[in-house]
Amino acid sequence: MRAASRFTRAGQRMLGKTSFTVPDSGKLAVVLDGVAGILRGLLAKSAEAPADVPKAATAKAAGGQFLERNFTNAAGTRPYRIYIPTSYRGQPVPLIVMLHGCTQSPEDFAAGTRMNEIAEKNGFLVAWPGQIVSANSAKCWNWFSLNDQRRDRGEPSMIAGITRLIIGEYAIDRNRVYIAGMSAGGAAAAIMGDTYPDLYAAIGIHSGLPCGSATDLKSALSAMKHGGTGSVEGFARLVPAIVFHGADDRTVHPDNADAVIDQLVAANPMVTSVQEDRVPGGHAYRRVLHADKAGRTMVEQWIIHNGGHNWSGGSKDGSYTDPLGPDASREMVRFFLEHRHA
Repeated sequence: MRAASRFTRAGQRMLGKTSFTVPDSGKLAVVLDGVAGILRGLLAKSAEAPADVPKAATAKAAGGQFLERNFTNAAGTRPYRIYIPTSYRGQPVPLIVMLHGCTQSPEDFAAGTRMNEIAEKNGFLVAWPGQIVSANSAKCWNWFSLNDQRRDRGEPSMIAGITRLIIGEYAIDRNRVYIAGMSAGGAAAAIMGDTYPDLYAAIGIHSGLPCGSATDLKSALSAMKHGGTGSVEGFARLVPAIVFHGADDRTVHPDNADAVIDQLVAANPMVTSVQEDRVPGGHAYRRVLHADKAGRTMVEQWIIHNGGHNWSGGSKDGSYTDPLGPDASREMVRFFLEHRHA
């Protein structure tokens, strides 16, 4: 049997323990180990840090509380962490929900994105839902599963449940609740924006895929390798979104970022403008702005030249980060706080 390509092996490990048959001197069962987003070996070469880097110390250094909790509903149980900045005294504040990528943990993702540090300086809360190995062997969110693409079903119901629980427990400004994610987490964030537009005022998608780009393992691998198209009708409403993707991403094809944008603006004609810039001593990038008729930027696309499958501008304290890119965390926060539910 001929060895699979490096990319195919990567995708297989990213899509969980699933099997299907392919022809190769007869039909042979191929057992795929990994889930929807990031192959440890492949990404270790492109990332700035090894995959297994739990860094809760970074979150603690921000000064606030980084609490561990669990959420349970009919779909199952998921752990999550919540960061509460020292400035929080019960006043209404924004909430940002962060969905990690494959092989990551909430602690690792917090260290790499530095979102808790930004929350400490800006006075908002951050929620960090965690995937479990029993749900996906590589701890990826199951964005390619039909049951996990629907409102009040599967993983979306648990992520929304965590969000609502925090809203009820703390003085969260309900008009300023946002969600963002990386890779499989980015694909899940897109699903959350589509299925819960009443809950999230804006979304952030980093190295992710459009909603509906896959319905099973085979279509997921194809979307990751070649780019997915997503559902043709687009989102139920225009959800403000900021999208990051490395132009040299070898794990999730950069065409997926274009497909995400197409899906977001499908039923909403936009006025487009383009900016080119470079991080001092780092990567050049293209920023594409899509504005509504009133001139308000509703969708931003950041294309990082020479960027791989990494969180742009992230810290080496976490896995799958690229410190040479524009700071995705700060730009997401800036974009989020410009948008709120009416």
